[in-house]
Amino acid sequence: MTPIRTGMVLAAGLGTRLRPLTDSLPKPLVTVGGETLIDRILDRMAEAGVEEVVVNLHHKADQLSGHLARRTRPRILESREEALLETGGGVARALPRLGDAPFFVVNGDVLWRNGKRSALERLAAAWDETRMDALLLLQRTVTAIGYDGRGDFMLSQDGMVRRPKPGEIPPYLFAGIQILHPRLFAGAPDGAFSLNRLYTEAAEAGRLGGILHDGEWYHVGTPEALAAAEEALATARFWL
Repeated sequence: MTPIRTGMVLAAGLGTRLRPLTDSLPKPLVTVGGETLIDRILDRMAEAGVEEVVVNLHHKADQLSGHLARRTRPRILESREEALLETGGGVARALPRLGDAPFFVVNGDVLWRNGKRSALERLAAAWDETRMDALLLLQRTVTAIGYDGRGDFMLSQDGMVRRPKPGEIPPYLFAGIQILHPRLFAGAPDGAFSLNRLYTEAAEAGRLGGILHDGEWYHVGTPEALAAAEEALATARFWL
């Protein structure tokens, strides 16, 4: 297994769909089951051996920064964005602090429960430096709690990911948890851009890997979805 010692949490978004909660706090500080989303994420990263995490800040930045200052592990480095850089631009800006090795990137608004083994450890075990520039954790759309989207990707038997062709219904969504290599950003644009652009390029080059999550995954994008996640956690439902 490749040890992954650094990571990034994408926490700069406005969280507009979760208003009115996000009118007064950044989305990563929304609590589910009595614990903030970002603390759940950082705890899982620390458990997986991640020592240093970059967190990008924008919406309610001082509030989030004050919360993060109370943590002792992993070590937190802040990347403040005066203007939103989107997912790709945010990671690209943080690259000098993430080093030359592969690193985790986790969306600051995701909520998951591990299966028999940590999702982050499973990603690290599946990482193949020779075949991949990115490795995504995927979730089955039919088992994603609170999710009503169409799905994102197809997954082949050899563990590589592609975009759906016309007429195909993708059975998997991107769970917001991944390993990226710095070389993925070679030739990336300056300023704001989405990581989706780089996923498409990597998929077309046959260098986008994926594994399926073996636990629960919760969509918390709206107040209704947040309530569904709270209910699921309270009932300790667990799908494998």
